[in-house]
Amino acid sequence: MLKQTFILGVLLLGLTACQSTDVAQNETIPLEGSWHIEMVQGQPTIDYSPAQITFEAEGKLHGNNSCNNFFGQYTQQGQELKLSPAGSTMKACVDALMQQEHKVMQAMPLVAKAKLVQGRLTLLNSDDKPVLILSQLK
Repeated sequence: MLKQTFILGVLLLGLTACQSTDVAQNETIPLEGSWHIEMVQGQPTIDYSPAQITFEAEGKLHGNNSCNNFFGQYTQQGQELKLSPAGSTMKACVDALMQQEHKVMQAMPLVAKAKLVQGRLTLLNSDDKPVLILSQLK
């Protein structure tokens, strides 16, 4: 009987290991590290000038919006996330990159939540609509 209970327990544990690895509803999502910005406000980013954001310890963030570097802060509590860009460099770029830069900088303050699904970090606004989709850089 004990052997059957043990085998059943191992099987159940094995089945739960096969479930998706999405983060639980109230669990804090691990943000630290560098992330490639794949999409901003529903549009893919320009390939030849990759945009990225880096989340550091103690609520600091910095990155590149395809044209200029930016910096600021973030606060996180569970899945709630707030990005506060504080400044950026002011270099001029081609029009397409300047438009993308504008969209990235507009999108960051709209972020209200973060969701991690299949290795992609989706940053959502208060209406649960994606504003940024990121993939972690190695």
